[in-house]
Amino acid sequence: MKGHDIIIVGAGIIGMSSAYHLQKNNPNKKILVIDKETGAGQGNTAKAAGMFRNTFSSRTSQILSDTSINFYSHLQNEMNYDIRLIKTGYLWLLSKRQLDEYSPTIKKMMKHGIEIKILKKDELKKIPKLNLELNKNREETKYLGLENIHKGLLGTKCGELDQSELVKFYKEEFEKWGGETHFNTKVHGFIITPKNEFGVAPFVWQNPKINGVTTENGEVYGDKIVLATGAYSHELLNPIGIDSHSRPKKRQLFQLQGSNLEELLYVKGFNEEGILPFTILPKSGVYVKPDETGKGFWTGCADDLGRPFSLDVTPEKSFYEFNIRPILTKYLPQFENARIVNKLAGLYACNTIDGNPYVFEKYGLIVISGCSGSGIMKADAIGRIVDALYRRKGEAELYGNVKFRVSDLGIEKRNVENEEFMI
Repeated sequence: MKGHDIIIVGAGIIGMSSAYHLQKNNPNKKILVIDKETGAGQGNTAKAAGMFRNTFSSRTSQILSDTSINFYSHLQNEMNYDIRLIKTGYLWLLSKRQLDEYSPTIKKMMKHGIEIKILKKDELKKIPKLNLELNKNREETKYLGLENIHKGLLGTKCGELDQSELVKFYKEEFEKWGGETHFNTKVHGFIITPKNEFGVAPFVWQNPKINGVTTENGEVYGDKIVLATGAYSHELLNPIGIDSHSRPKKRQLFQLQGSNLEELLYVKGFNEEGILPFTILPKSGVYVKPDETGKGFWTGCADDLGRPFSLDVTPEKSFYEFNIRPILTKYLPQFENARIVNKLAGLYACNTIDGNPYVFEKYGLIVISGCSGSGIMKADAIGRIVDALYRRKGEAELYGNVKFRVSDLGIEKRNVENEEFMI
């Protein structure tokens, strides 16, 4: 297989968004997407919670997510492509200490027009049986280090969507524009050749470049290679000495059902849908996501210290039992008798320095990585930036005619703020 202008490795949400924008803006180019899975979005994209938000501390994250959300809303409301987008909101339940700590971030978000509300205790009492005031004399409360809920922070331009439908849109449109996909095809490495054809090995004096990939089905050549494998990037980059600037870390989701949970699902006053927002508890980032179909909830939390960087994606029931459940049941007692009916584990491509994505080019290879768990909510903007980098544009035009300097997500001229409002 030869003669492609662009080869994209990885058909997750980032890879397919990039493929769509590249093909749309370069209709005469022959573009191929390769993925080891059976279809688009079957890897870590499928194992994500499917949430979106623009409530970030860094201006970079705000712009990437806000413009992407605007495009997703346009896709559903004006283009009538149902990605099941619902703006249920993100609700942070904060202690007094946390509210004081996040105050500068909250002010920054308000300054930049991010849609947020500060909710008082009376408004939070709409949530059935929510324990705003914990018994501080109880040994368990002290042992777990739990704090009372002081106020809530509600992000209103936040919610959920069906990531499989979003990926499907990008794939279908990419193929309509002439794009090609090869699934069930694992990429083993890159082909490095000299820019001139003198010699057979890429010696340093030959100005070598990457112009193809080796797969289980043979070699595939292309003028430009795009790596969009997220948490797996280092597997292909380490052997050729390029730093992915991200590390893989497991994140887990648990689906819970129980006879007492339905009263938590439908809570009026937070959104037009009349359901509980995606809610983050004050301790350890434990969150709950309403699951109307299953009449229950999904829950999870990030664990950093003690969790190795690895490619392990085995869900651990014990993680729920000993890490999440003790916190969850103290604030929301309805979960006391909840049972696990499903569990998933995927990988974050963690940018351990500033929490923002990387989009950079080296030796003819464009690398996208470090989305740090926010790939879905920033995917459209990142795809447009990849296309701009390919076309040698200094600025990418994000949805809504928002200009973004391409080099800001690069390495040499990187210009981003640290993202401090992560879950």
